[in-house]
Amino acid sequence: MMKDAWDDYVRYAWGENELKPISQTGQDGGIYGDSKIGATIIDSLDTLFIMGFYEEYIKGRNWVAENFDFKTVNTSVSLFETNIRILGGFLTAYALTRDDLYLDQANAVGQLLLPAFDTPSGFPFDRINPATGATGGGATTSMAGLGTLHLEFAYLSEITANPVYADKVNKIRQILLGLEKPNGLYPNTVNIQTGRFSDSHVSMGAGADSFYEYLLKSWIQTQDREARQMYNEAMDAFVANDLVRISKQSHLLYIGELSGTRIEDVGSHLECFAGGMFALGSVTTDPTIPGYGNRDRDMEIGQNFTNTCHESYIRSDSHIGPEVFRFTDTAEAVAVNDGEKYYILRPEVIESYFILYRLTKDPKYRDWAWDAAQAIEKYTKAGPGRGYSGLRNVYSSTPVQDDVQQTFFLAETLKYLYLVFSTDDLIDLDKWVFNTECHPLPIRGKNPMF
Repeated sequence: MMKDAWDDYVRYAWGENELKPISQTGQDGGIYGDSKIGATIIDSLDTLFIMGFYEEYIKGRNWVAENFDFKTVNTSVSLFETNIRILGGFLTAYALTRDDLYLDQANAVGQLLLPAFDTPSGFPFDRINPATGATGGGATTSMAGLGTLHLEFAYLSEITANPVYADKVNKIRQILLGLEKPNGLYPNTVNIQTGRFSDSHVSMGAGADSFYEYLLKSWIQTQDREARQMYNEAMDAFVANDLVRISKQSHLLYIGELSGTRIEDVGSHLECFAGGMFALGSVTTDPTIPGYGNRDRDMEIGQNFTNTCHESYIRSDSHIGPEVFRFTDTAEAVAVNDGEKYYILRPEVIESYFILYRLTKDPKYRDWAWDAAQAIEKYTKAGPGRGYSGLRNVYSSTPVQDDVQQTFFLAETLKYLYLVFSTDDLIDLDKWVFNTECHPLPIRGKNPMF
């Protein structure tokens, strides 16, 4: 699957950001403005290397050496996506290969992202023009947008011996630590100017997801006790505020959303990373940090929520889960509205299968991953020997494809599928921690690259 996805990109979209596999052309725009920065190449480097596609990897490396120059990108790009995909891709490529090309590129990208943090609060703007330093994106940002920088910036400071990157994310951490949190919860949106929450919506899905993930993983990466304490308190608040819920029909565990004082009984594909997160949190905790006594609870939440996400897959005709699934008197773990039934090659459900398999060795997680792999191959393949496309409606037995092969399909979905069937020594979870784009970064004190 990786070979087909990569080869079709090389054939029809080389150097562009993404492949349109049905149209057999490249696609640019959106999160990278109108730039052509080879996003699929950079996001795929470590997947190719890990899978042993060395000829393909060298082709990607050579493109970076000859063509990638972030300071020439004169368009507004997403800080969040550039950090997790481009900077994260270079950092992992460096950690795996010790090739200074990637160190230099990571440092260059990091430097060009720094103007985004020039705000009264230190909370960054959502978008930045690398060539001019001009920022944009509005007066507010999401918790995910400001919280999903810590792993990359901490490691970048380590390997460049430049504290500026770590200083930026540590300032964010300190402000968040001091904010008054309603009922212990973090609303999804904050004001960049004031550094205060700007709405009352709380979720573990879009807009918030990787903020919680990075609290836990900062603890794993650098033994950041403050981050672990914040993570424990945040998970306790979800439980205490009745956001960890059980469905009426089959007693499926899910994580609801809070809108003001009203709880919405809804889950999402993006949120399904949390099964793996809860499980990982339960086995990496520390008895000297408050919350240690909840480790069994958290493993149970992780396993049960992953089961619910699996149910969202097998309850569709394609055996692929929808973007959003709901829990009502008549619906359980299924999409209700037409605009919720799509699938854009997302990895989160398979991510949780991978983590739960590594932690428990229960073979059902490999069975579930194999079922998902077969479904993805059957329904999202754009044609023989061709790339892969998202689906408009996972509940159709003949779903219409959306003609986009997302970079994260190669960076995340296929890497997690590969690793769930690998031995534990391939990206050992005792030595590596994954950023939210599935780029493994070394753990301080346990990996010679940190």
